[in-house]
Amino acid sequence: MEDPPKLWEDAVARMTRRIEDTARSVSAGFPHLGDPETGAWTLSANGDWTGGHWTGMLWLLVKTTGAPRHLEWARRWCEALRPRAASNTIFRAFLFYYGAMAGHVLMGDARAREIALEGARQLARAYNPNARAFGLGAQAEEASDVGAAEASIDALGPLCALLARAADEQGQASLRDAARQHALSHVDFCLRADGSICQSATFDENTGKVARRYTHKGYAENSTWARAQAWGMLGFALAARYLPAQPRLLEAAHQTADWWIARVPADKVAFWDFDHPGIPHTYRDTSASAIAAAALIKLAALTKQRERAGRYREFAAQTATALVENYLTPVSARDSRAPGILTEGCYNPRLNLAVRHELVWGDYYLFESLLALCGKLNPLLL
Repeated sequence: MEDPPKLWEDAVARMTRRIEDTARSVSAGFPHLGDPETGAWTLSANGDWTGGHWTGMLWLLVKTTGAPRHLEWARRWCEALRPRAASNTIFRAFLFYYGAMAGHVLMGDARAREIALEGARQLARAYNPNARAFGLGAQAEEASDVGAAEASIDALGPLCALLARAADEQGQASLRDAARQHALSHVDFCLRADGSICQSATFDENTGKVARRYTHKGYAENSTWARAQAWGMLGFALAARYLPAQPRLLEAAHQTADWWIARVPADKVAFWDFDHPGIPHTYRDTSASAIAAAALIKLAALTKQRERAGRYREFAAQTATALVENYLTPVSARDSRAPGILTEGCYNPRLNLAVRHELVWGDYYLFESLLALCGKLNPLLL
């Protein structure tokens, strides 16, 4: 095996080239799903729920290079997200945390700060104090059940991070309080006793009491969808980072991470659902493992017990290495595809949608993880 630091540096260079080539070639819309053979992107017109991940990669590029062209691109796509501030979906947290707040945090960009705060203010309006949670919203993307009484683990982390940072910027404690209640509610909504994550829940809008738990993108209603587990790891890690007075959130992050480490395949790359009966003859999901790597790096930095923190960091490093060596083009000397494509992302097998593709959020979390592993990014900045 190639020396890991050298491998990671090379992977950052490959992904940087992929980001730059994409930014030059896309004149309108946001990269969403990539063809793993040709590198051609399926675009979303307004950012869907993934436009923040694309824009976030550009902000990371600005942070590491300082290049004026990279800053121009980041500002362009950040501005294009602004109309989504009023969209009725909890997933706008992804858009305005990675797509805008990241620009303020990483680069002190004033316009990005303004856009991020607008997104946070609009999102805060959807908070239900009786239920102590945000519902998915009627316009939530890619959900079979949407509305004010449905919850999902997916956007927990960026929501907590966005509102907590906005609370600090504006001196508005109510935003942090809403994030705290939402995070604690999702411990009840989505965290099973064994540390696994159930993706979704239906709750009573007046009391917050759970009426139903289910997984809408996994193999079965009660299975553990790999990306839900990874979102839970990231969500509780970010919640613990931004809401440190709540030890239950760090405990939940530890529970979900330990469950992942104990059950992910030996090669560190998850199958799309941990309970799929066809394993190993079913799809992998590199995007889930990329999210998990990013979560573990953050959790290592949050964990005070040295041995435990080291175990999380080492597992994240092994995961990133596995993704780079086996799934980031070129994967062999005979691989003629464009460099920097993260292959074998599995979006939604239930719809037969992009089951072996490049997924822009997978790219983002791998890129973030590699920068942290290379020492170019403090993992707790984002």
